[in-house]
Amino acid sequence: MPDSIEHQLASLPTLDKKRLGQLWQQLFQTAPNPSLRKPLMVQFLAYRIQELALGGLAKRSQRRIQELASTLATNPKAELSPRPQIRAGTRLVRQWRGQVHVVHVEDQAYEYAGTRYESLSEIARLITGTRWSGPLFFGLKQNKQIVEAPRDRA
Repeated sequence: MPDSIEHQLASLPTLDKKRLGQLWQQLFQTAPNPSLRKPLMVQFLAYRIQELALGGLAKRSQRRIQELASTLATNPKAELSPRPQIRAGTRLVRQWRGQVHVVHVEDQAYEYAGTRYESLSEIARLITGTRWSGPLFFGLKQNKQIVEAPRDRA
């Protein structure tokens, strides 16, 4: 195969299944499942080529995948949360009623206007004066409910 990643990836779809199998053996150190179809083999091989050249998943992503797999192994019907992970040092910025509000994410807390808070919801309530989900207010979570405005009856 050609040396550059781009050429390797571009050539994959042109290879026959026997050659793809040989490449699979070389890259994965095992034989491919004989029932694996060519288009799927191409996708797996493309990922592996890039992974070897550019690096694989971050350790954090690997841990999250293991956590999800463990949860599903224990309870296949478990509801999985896509929980956004925000790192210490991140700044959350939200404009509310013409004023910009900045929250600094710390290891176990949030700093807003010189004061530490344990939850984003506390800060959202402080800013809005009403009960808000902090992650929703700061755009870290999407509202699953779609609220339709009432229609005028004529």
